[in-house]
Amino acid sequence: MNYLTKPLDSSSNRMNFCCGKSTLDHYIQKQVNQDIRRKLAVCFIIPDAANQMKGYYTLSNDSISLDNLPENLRMKFPKAYTHLPVTLLGRLAVDQKFQGTGLGKMLLIDALKRSYEVSLKSIGSIAVVVSPLDIDAEAFYKKFGFFSLNDSRKMFLPMKTISQLFDR
Repeated sequence: MNYLTKPLDSSSNRMNFCCGKSTLDHYIQKQVNQDIRRKLAVCFIIPDAANQMKGYYTLSNDSISLDNLPENLRMKFPKAYTHLPVTLLGRLAVDQKFQGTGLGKMLLIDALKRSYEVSLKSIGSIAVVVSPLDIDAEAFYKKFGFFSLNDSRKMFLPMKTISQLFDR
């Protein structure tokens, strides 16, 4: 299991991180440690040689209502399951110095790989779900096959689709 990222730790310099989205900058600079301590999220980073952060993402467990799935997916699950387990890709950001280099795509692939491998061996998850911050983020996720869930701002990528990236 080789990953591009490593878990955030105390040696990671995150105070200079700036992606241009204040909520994502504030999160990594001020809030992430609290979320990690409270077991609300795990944060993975790509550091440079000086341990400055190039980018990061967070993963958590979540669930979605069966009713939010499109009909073609909904009918594949027993009606007894009103909520289905998913992996939440809560935040994904690239420092402005590295934007436009493909680093966002690499972070996403790394997050999908981690999520898929955990779903195979440790914790059930039928998909990776995101809640895009804005229209730019929504367009980014659409490029990679995520689609909108019914009556929700969330987007969804089934593990079955993700498996096609890694089962070769």
